[in-house]
Amino acid sequence: MSAQIDAFLAMLAAERGAAANTLAAYRRDLEGAEGLVGSLADADRTTIGRLSQHWSDLAPATVARKGSALRQFYGFLVEEGVRADDPSATLPRPPARRTLPKILSHQEVEALFARAELEAESDRPPALRLLVLLELLYGSGLRATELVSLPMAAVPRDAPFLTVTGKGSKARMVPVSTRARFALTRWLAVRPSGTRHLFPSRSASGAAHLTRIRLYQMLKELAARADLDPAKLSPHVLRHAFATHLLEGGADLRVLQTLLGHADIATTQIYTHVDAARLVALVNERHPLAGRGRGG
Repeated sequence: MSAQIDAFLAMLAAERGAAANTLAAYRRDLEGAEGLVGSLADADRTTIGRLSQHWSDLAPATVARKGSALRQFYGFLVEEGVRADDPSATLPRPPARRTLPKILSHQEVEALFARAELEAESDRPPALRLLVLLELLYGSGLRATELVSLPMAAVPRDAPFLTVTGKGSKARMVPVSTRARFALTRWLAVRPSGTRHLFPSRSASGAAHLTRIRLYQMLKELAARADLDPAKLSPHVLRHAFATHLLEGGADLRVLQTLLGHADIATTQIYTHVDAARLVALVNERHPLAGRGRGG
């Protein structure tokens, strides 16, 4: 990796508070571009423009993400005086289109919990851990990284809240349901001691926490045991289900933004698509003119 990319990533971490996963994504995109066209710091407009050919088979969202990484990188080089020009104008700009989130039905969520609760009746630590993970993903809407990295210090004692560190190292408090607290109490009774993480890994040192990859695997294995399609389930799908089902229940969009840890409410508004039918019914039933015929 070039020194310029290294400096750019350091700036993102120090000045913008970029999370580790965000930095890793930028690293992959920038290193991938260098692997295709050579040194990015020395590339001219024509060279950068050739990336369009290399990216021709990629999804528009992927192209947009890679292009954004390069534009920010060159903006950084210009600000730092490393370059006098910005060659990123030749990069493609695919039309922005935000895909709708995948969600689970209420019946599918119930099937997952029924299976997890049945297995947890054995009081085996792996089964109790999985039940808590499921409760916090669907019951509190945590991101996968936020969940697996939870320290013991985040566990509530009296107040029914978790203190979560999200993107950009921003802390927020999320509610923990009564049933989730009960599952958490059962897990804490069997959780390995001597570690700072709520969900420690099985590493020899005990210093690490459960990985996101292992969390994905556990959920997909649970889906199969619950007779659901494993391809439909992931930590993010459960987070989407949390948001969608709360909106269906009448939750306020601003409250949902806070719970999800979204910096911009525009990100939260994508969930309103699932509630379109309820909103139409609400207008038809509650609008002052709803009971009047077309002729007045």
